[in-house]
Amino acid sequence: MTEERVGVYVCHCGHNIAGTVDVEAVAQWAQTLPYVAVARDYRFMCSSLGQELIEKDIKELGLTRVVVAACSPHMHEPTFRGVSARAGLNPYLMEMANIREHASWVHRDDMAAATDKAKALVAGAVRRALELKPLEPFKAAIKETTLVVGGGIAGITAALEIANAGYPVVMVEREPSIGGHMAQLDKTFPTLDCSACILTPKMFDVGTHPNITLLTYSEVEQVDGYVGNFTVRVRKKARKINTDVCTGCGDCWSRCPAKVVDEVFEAGLGYRTAVYRPFPQAVPKYPVIDVESCIYFQKGTCRACEKFCPTGAISFDQEDEVIVLSVGNIVLATGYKTFDPRQIPQYGYGRLANVFTSMEFERMVNAAGPTGGKVVLRDGVTTPKSVGIIHCVGSRDHRFNRYCSATCCMAALKFSHLVKERTNAEVYQFYIDMRASFKDYEEFYVRILDEGAHMVRGRVAEVTDAARQPGEEGKLIIQVEDTLIGRQRRIPVDMVILMVGMEPQEDAVEISHLFGIGCSTAGFFTERHPKLDPVATMTDGIFICGACQGPKDIPESVGQGAATAARVLSLIGQKEVEIEPIRAQIDESRCSGCRVCNTMCPYSAIDYIEELGVSRVNPALCKGCGTCVAACPSQVITGQHFTYEAIMAQIEGLLYDVRSGNGHKTVAEPQPVEVA
Repeated sequence: MTEERVGVYVCHCGHNIAGTVDVEAVAQWAQTLPYVAVARDYRFMCSSLGQELIEKDIKELGLTRVVVAACSPHMHEPTFRGVSARAGLNPYLMEMANIREHASWVHRDDMAAATDKAKALVAGAVRRALELKPLEPFKAAIKETTLVVGGGIAGITAALEIANAGYPVVMVEREPSIGGHMAQLDKTFPTLDCSACILTPKMFDVGTHPNITLLTYSEVEQVDGYVGNFTVRVRKKARKINTDVCTGCGDCWSRCPAKVVDEVFEAGLGYRTAVYRPFPQAVPKYPVIDVESCIYFQKGTCRACEKFCPTGAISFDQEDEVIVLSVGNIVLATGYKTFDPRQIPQYGYGRLANVFTSMEFERMVNAAGPTGGKVVLRDGVTTPKSVGIIHCVGSRDHRFNRYCSATCCMAALKFSHLVKERTNAEVYQFYIDMRASFKDYEEFYVRILDEGAHMVRGRVAEVTDAARQPGEEGKLIIQVEDTLIGRQRRIPVDMVILMVGMEPQEDAVEISHLFGIGCSTAGFFTERHPKLDPVATMTDGIFICGACQGPKDIPESVGQGAATAARVLSLIGQKEVEIEPIRAQIDESRCSGCRVCNTMCPYSAIDYIEELGVSRVNPALCKGCGTCVAACPSQVITGQHFTYEAIMAQIEGLLYDVRSGNGHKTVAEPQPVEVA
């Protein structure tokens, strides 16, 4: 190993590392380690000057290994691999030591401890670097078809951007129509544009685009493969309608005698029939039969829709269809659900008639909604004379969701305007902090103040109908501490609107497992990096956009939809993609065929070869996670780039006595376990 020459580069990371770690001392100490030919420190190693410094040393000093002590490899490992490759060194002979998160940030009050730990991390990285082997990524062709899961505004934007570039898209939506939550809205803040006027032309474009195949009332059941070559199984649920002959005339639902509360589109305020189209502008225009409320499916009688359908489109015996798709990239835009305020019983939702959720009020003020856009109480007739709007219901609350739902403040201000526009009611806004942080939002806030809204800063404690004072009879009483004037207030109103927060879809965790991506502690899908890569995931070829990643308003969702399309088009334009070579390998000559690895692999990347009685890794599917390496009872599986020798060498380096310079010199060889 005497021919090895290691270069060590220690980054200040501005003040992030250098504020706690004596960076110069670490670099000077690293120079004394075996096989280290050069050790340098620099303020920003990831900058162009820092990268050029490493490139120059590789070329001029003949470095065979590079160690960069800086921030997380999750952020800049690709950066420094690129530096090595440009200088002619195999990029997989570069190792990173994370002295920011693992030293500086956890030892803020003890520079000596932080510096010693940074030295140990560098020693481990150097020892590991000496055991690394050159690897070469392999390339895979990229199929041009893209799968978009979710038909809200984010998914619609992504699909249209990709399709308009000339590439095929398959959109899968679980509801009978695309449109998502935006289709339920009346107006959008801060411009008060008609939501339908913005959305429905895009919905129509999706439904008629020659490059888009639309699969509504469908769900993804299985996903296999890797970037550029995914195989996806989709269940297209039976509409019980033959869409080849259906014209969407409406005779079926106009004649259907079965009426049920529409809990989805009308948020429980309106009714629909058993055979229904979600809303007049639905895309596609075809209805669906709800078998759970259909009289024929429940009792075997009726069939009125079939009798009155002029084209014979009713098909009671229609079955689900399973469609297998082959796609190159996947965009997840599965959206969100709203918080159920029944979890906060003191606000009275479900108990007090005139307490509404924000989505119920959206449908109420919509011109196509159940009240024709009139603001009325639950009796459907009485116009309120006073309205209380409570912010942060289920958000910014340690009992439910700690995060801010981002859109509620502005939606509440919009509601204030709509109430004032359609009634003479007094409007009270009960808020914790007003968050109007994007373009023209502050101006909209000022406009609402000018319209006469009463702003009360404080979290509402209770909504009750218990009158205690004159004038409170028949009213809802909002009990709140007004922190601006420093006293408790009881404010009687006729209507209360609860601004419920955004939550992940109920099956978000199951979806994340299906697609092989992660979820945050809150349940939203996790991006590769919150700043540098906000629409990619840790699974190559799978992207996320819209509120499935976290609470977002319409402009941000549209922006993310376009961003995912740009990433997809970039991959398609390359024709082929490099796949990370860090994979597992099985020594088939020693494999016992126990199949433990087959059952443990989270990516179904290990096949059992019956005729040979051994297991074999499919390198295209393997993600190099190491699960099989740890699980193999015979210890015959090796993780490339994370071999036993490399890991033990790193541990030995970490245990190096940074003050005396004494480290362990030997590592015991692994002992194979005999398996019967």
